[in-house]
Amino acid sequence: MSRYTLLAIPALVAAPAIAQVAEPAVAPAVAVPAAITADGVPPIPAALADRTRPYLEARSAGVVDWNPRDRSLLMATRFANVAQLHTVAAPLAMRRQITFEADRVSSARYSPSGDVLVVEKDSGGGEFYQLYTLANGQLTLLTDGKSRNQFGAFSHDGRLVGYSSTRRNGADSDLYVMDPRDPKSDRMVAQVTGGGWSIVDFAPGGGHALVGKYTSVQQSTLYDLDLATGALRAITDPKAAVAWSGAHYAPDGTLWVISDQGSDVARLGTLDPRTGRFTPVAGDPRWDVEDMEIAPDGRFLVFVVNEAGASRVKVMDLATRAVRPVTGLPDGVASGVRIAPWGTIAVTVGGAGTPGDVFAIDPATLAVTRWTESETGGLDPARNPAPELVTVKSFDGTAVSGFLYRPDPARFPGKRPLIVSIHGGPEGQSRPGFQGASNYYTNELGVARFYPNVRGSTGFGKRFVAADNGPFKREDSVQDIGAFLDTLAKDPAIDADRIGVEGGSYGGYMCYASAIRYGARLKGALCTVAISNFVTFLENTQAYRRDLRRVEYGDERDPKQRAKLLAISPMTRVAELRVPLMVVTGANDPRVPKSEADQMVAAVRANGGSAWHVVAADEGHGYAKKANRDYAYWAGLTFWQGKLLAPPPVAAAGGAK
Repeated sequence: MSRYTLLAIPALVAAPAIAQVAEPAVAPAVAVPAAITADGVPPIPAALADRTRPYLEARSAGVVDWNPRDRSLLMATRFANVAQLHTVAAPLAMRRQITFEADRVSSARYSPSGDVLVVEKDSGGGEFYQLYTLANGQLTLLTDGKSRNQFGAFSHDGRLVGYSSTRRNGADSDLYVMDPRDPKSDRMVAQVTGGGWSIVDFAPGGGHALVGKYTSVQQSTLYDLDLATGALRAITDPKAAVAWSGAHYAPDGTLWVISDQGSDVARLGTLDPRTGRFTPVAGDPRWDVEDMEIAPDGRFLVFVVNEAGASRVKVMDLATRAVRPVTGLPDGVASGVRIAPWGTIAVTVGGAGTPGDVFAIDPATLAVTRWTESETGGLDPARNPAPELVTVKSFDGTAVSGFLYRPDPARFPGKRPLIVSIHGGPEGQSRPGFQGASNYYTNELGVARFYPNVRGSTGFGKRFVAADNGPFKREDSVQDIGAFLDTLAKDPAIDADRIGVEGGSYGGYMCYASAIRYGARLKGALCTVAISNFVTFLENTQAYRRDLRRVEYGDERDPKQRAKLLAISPMTRVAELRVPLMVVTGANDPRVPKSEADQMVAAVRANGGSAWHVVAADEGHGYAKKANRDYAYWAGLTFWQGKLLAPPPVAAAGGAK
């Protein structure tokens, strides 16, 4: 011990009243969820979480089915960590939870008599769905527990369930039937090639089933399946570039379908199962019919028209073919139409001021009754901005559009930052539904948000959806983003110097590609479950979906297409990416494997760039668990606050778990 230390000790003892220098206070931080690895993400202040919490507590309710026995509504909502099934006995009655699983449960169907409920559920977001029966809060496994299985339909007498399964080889979706009351009755009825097969309905009488084969958003085929022999007979032309969807038999044997045969948009009509002749009955010359349901007694059907993203629900009398519009629903997006055996129509509607709730329609009077009123964290949903439709001409004259949400100019005057958020798919569409936690950006931070529909989006006809197909047209959609940036930068309420881009899945590819091509005009990019290299993506996506994706993006086995796929991949041009990056990944993602994110983050960092990386070990293609979703939201908000609202930090913050 040195003499200096010995001299110091008495001094400290003799003068206890001398004040010691206090350590700087450390602001409390959000705990990183156990399943999350937050690589390079700075500690997130607990105060930020507290400020945003009301926005994160908004819920939604989705129609699942009607209970034929007690006339209650089966719906899905989240009260804890993930969505579960609940029943509602009457309009605005208490929601009674009936599933209690660690993973989300949001898909189920009652048998026509209501004696059995079949549930479809995966684990950890892996999309290897299994079928179960549910009774007394317990799920009983019907399928093998390993392969990917997807519910198709109940037979009209309720005796059989038809479904598809990849259990034979992991790639082909063979067709099976089973009495769910007796799992030993399970049997394959048709062995097929490809991952796009499904049993969509049973013909009256029960001896035949209607089968669909999905090849792409532009091409599908309907077949008749003889359940006794397994023989498949094509009803529609397997070689024709025609889309068929929503196919159902009416009780009188009439086959109703939605198709774009002979039209640029999808129409509602009938299909002769013997000749394959399609007869259009209803629709709109400008917009797609997107959903349809037939009343169990065959008196009427309900269909939904997608008008530039907004839904219009209509009821058709099947005896007279007269069509009546339903006018009492909130503005927004309608989905999940289900008709009860006694005729009441249930539909989920979400819009700017409606968080996604269930409404019932009387088929005689078309009177609308609200069945659920979901919580919005104590916030008034009427404050949320309504979307503004923005249409521009792209580089080649093609008209493209999107929805712009502006902050209140009285509260946030002057030029405001903007986030461009690109949807996935690409066979998808940005629509004016409820914005959920994204409303915090507009309502509390004064950040505008824009949701584009680039070429390749659905909802605008088959020519538009095909305009990005293959590797040689793929970057045309990226140029559409440039056209939007040109227009929005001229908007007097938008700050052209504070714009960011985000997107998920295919929108994640668009996020990377836009950040590379338009980096000089952007402040950052937040890319979720994103494709970074089309070749490695196609090689590593799950086998059951690989051919389906080759139709859209190109075939990596063809040398010319492979070369182009590599040329347009963000990984090829990663050295040109100059803006800060945040990447969000699900470790169990069967669609876009985690390796797509890993290679992008590593390359950006190797080039000296900034990349935050959030990975959830128990999630797949998007986050379902609330704890993970909240953390990813807070990390994204922290990212954007630093890039769009605040000066850059003096020094990089340390990483978290």
